[in-house]
Amino acid sequence: MKTLQILLLAFGLYGANAIAADYVIDKKGMHASIQFKISHLGYSWLWGRFNDFDGEFSYDKNSPEKSRVSVAIRTASVDSNHAERDKHLRDDRFLHVEKYPESRFVSTAYEPAGDGTAVLKGNFTLRGVTRPIEIKVKFIGEGKDPWGGYRAGFEGKTRIALADYGIVKNLGPASKELDLFLAVEGVRKDK
Repeated sequence: MKTLQILLLAFGLYGANAIAADYVIDKKGMHASIQFKISHLGYSWLWGRFNDFDGEFSYDKNSPEKSRVSVAIRTASVDSNHAERDKHLRDDRFLHVEKYPESRFVSTAYEPAGDGTAVLKGNFTLRGVTRPIEIKVKFIGEGKDPWGGYRAGFEGKTRIALADYGIVKNLGPASKELDLFLAVEGVRKDK
């Protein structure tokens, strides 16, 4: 396969994807996070996170529009820093983790703005419902790490409506939407 890639590169047939690097989200070192916030009765913010997720992405700073991302979240890992509330979040009124143990995001497009920001489009699945979403993304940086690897990092933010995913429990008018915050650091895969 390597010989074929070299020949295709020599004749200019392999294209820009040969330059793109593939990364694994650094779950082992936990240099990544998925957090959320939602209004609590319109008086304050309730913050939480998902402690168990993994994924990968492909990125080439010279052709960022070819980037792609895939992330899987284990919904039972929800953590709002309150054990009783987390039980409620796992039940069938909210995440229904017994029936839907995984949530997933798979990108469909990456639209760079030219200033290190972009809109990442993709399909987000939660509670068995898949809907298109857009994530505002900012490239943080890339380079060698102290352990001989190479890393790249991004942050992102999006907002989803709970009812779009079958979560219809009335939490008050200020609590119909939830903000998701993503901090992703990936370790480049060896080819």
